[in-house]
Order: sequence, then C-alpha cells, then structure tokens
Amino acid sequence: MTEKHEYILAIETSCDETAVAIVKNGREIVTNVVASQIESHKRFGGVVPEIASRHHIEQITISLEEALEEASLSMEDIDAIAVTEGPGLVGALLIGVNAAKALAFAQDKPLIGVHHIAGHIYANRLEKEFEFPLLSLVVSGGHTELILMDEHGSFEVIGETRDDAAGEAYDKVARTLKLPYPGGPHIDRLAHEGEVTIDFPRAWLESGSYDFSFSGLKSAVINKLHNAKQKNEEIPPENVAASFQASVVDVLSTKTYQAAKEYGVKQVIVAGGVAANKGLRASLEAKFAEEEMDLLIPPLKLCTDNAAMIAAAGSVAYNQGHRAGWDLNANPSLSLERYAARSKK
Repeated sequence: MTEKHEYILAIETSCDETAVAIVKNGREIVTNVVASQIESHKRFGGVVPEIASRHHIEQITISLEEALEEASLSMEDIDAIAVTEGPGLVGALLIGVNAAKALAFAQDKPLIGVHHIAGHIYANRLEKEFEFPLLSLVVSGGHTELILMDEHGSFEVIGETRDDAAGEAYDKVARTLKLPYPGGPHIDRLAHEGEVTIDFPRAWLESGSYDFSFSGLKSAVINKLHNAKQKNEEIPPENVAASFQASVVDVLSTKTYQAAKEYGVKQVIVAGGVAANKGLRASLEAKFAEEEMDLLIPPLKLCTDNAAMIAAAGSVAYNQGHRAGWDLNANPSLSLERYAARSKK
C-alpha cells in the first residue's frame, strides 16, 4: 500500500519577503523559496509599505512557479493552500491573501488562513516534534511575547511588550549608531567585538510580571550617545552595542527561564527574527543547560520570515479541520488570542 503524503503549499507576504514553500506531512520542507527585498529598502533605513507591496506583485507568480518546479510537483499534488492573513503590512498581506484565494479557487483546493506569529512558533516543529506543555519566546519585529501552549493550536499569551518590542529597540539603536538596515544583525555582530562598559537599565516591571518594556532602554542608549556627542566624548560603538544587547538579553532570558519554571513546561522554544541573535541564543543555552526541559531554537534560515513556517502551522490547522472562506481578508492587527479562539470553533 502506497503511503499517503500531505503537501501544504504556503504563501507569506506579511512584510518585505515574498515567500512560497511546500511542506510534506507538516514537518518536512520540500522547498522554501524566499525573495528578499532588503536591498530595495536599505536606502530608506526601513521598510516602505508601498514599495514592499509592489515587489510582492512582481515576485508572487515567479515564486509560486519556482516552488512547484523545485519540488517537482504540480498543483494536483497539493492538498491545501495556507497563507499569512495577519498581522503585518496590510498592502503586503493583501497580495498574498488574494494570490492564495485565486489559486485555491482555480484549483479547487482548501484554503487556510494562518497567523504570522503562529507560523514563527511552528517553524520549530520543522526541526523537532513539540512536547506539551511548552513555552515559546517570540521575538519578531514588533512582537515580544511569552506564549504558553497546552496543545496544538492553543496559544495563551502570558507576557507581552507594553511599548517597544525588542526588535524595534534594536532597529532604533542601530539607526542612532548609523548602522545599516536591518539593524539587528549589525548590533549583534558589533556587540561581540565590544565590552559591557555601560550599565543600561533593565525593565523588570512589577514582581511576577512576564511583560516586557524596552522603550526606556532605547531612550537611555540614545540619550547616552547624544550627551556624549554634546560633550565631544567618544564612546566606542562596539561597547554601546555590547552594553545594550546585554540588557535586552538579560531580560528576555531571565523572564523566559522564570516562566518556564513556574509553568512546569517540557519544552522551551524561541521564535522570530531576533531568535537569530547569537547573544540571545548563548544566554538561553546557558540558562537551560542544567534543566531537564528541552530548549529548541530554529536554524537561522527559519528565524526570519519564510513560508515553510506558515505551511507547518497550516498543516496543523488543516488536520484540525479548519478552513477559510472566500471572504478571507488581510487582517493587519489580528491578535494571536483571537486567532486561537477562532481555531477552536
């Protein structure tokens, strides 16, 4: 008897990557195509939504064709089509959502809407099977959250940012240091060349809170640099980067460790673009080295936006019987709690 394989084709266009992937049986990447726009946005120091949308329009059909060709599959082999419906840039999301709807309609395939952050979490399942209960530290762009999962498709936010997310703080500090876009990797690289010579603040908030706040830290770094400039003092940028990163990483890893212990989880996973940060990876590995709980950090290629993670999350939704209608729309402010509640219906 021939083994039946499930193939999910996924589309991700939430920001500045046009991505299409095909994943087999929820965990095996068949192909993962990513058309990056970094060079187009670099001269502006950040993502320009209108330019991002135009690039998605140019790349989406090319990326779809490339993914199918790389996989040596046809649309007849595809079981369902998953797409990021939110959160993200509304214009960028619309390109992916409408492409997915058109493809699903034309090919008579099931359509599945996926939350972008759920995708980042499920990127880890492409490496190793989940063990519940698990705790996920999400550090992606405008998101810094601690999410508890008791089962597939269940997301309980136990901590979130109250102002700037870690990724936003990295980008703003990088701009102040006149580092290229995107700033996060450049801060991380510079931090490993410097020393922690400045005691920047750490916002622990009230006792027992798993929320985050990086606005004060960002302001402290910017003020330190401006004050030094006014006094004609030079602070080595590598030491600023190292001191800033030490503060961010200390808060992220400590709160993750405390939450993991309190909730007695079996597995701790890290998700999102900042999961690629070497300082954060090293700190978390040190924190959990003596613990029985499993620490899972995805490879660098699965930290940043990609469609394989959307296919992995879409596979779970598909097998739970969730389907989107033809009224599926881009939802730039879709909350993870709302997505999870809807998925339980």
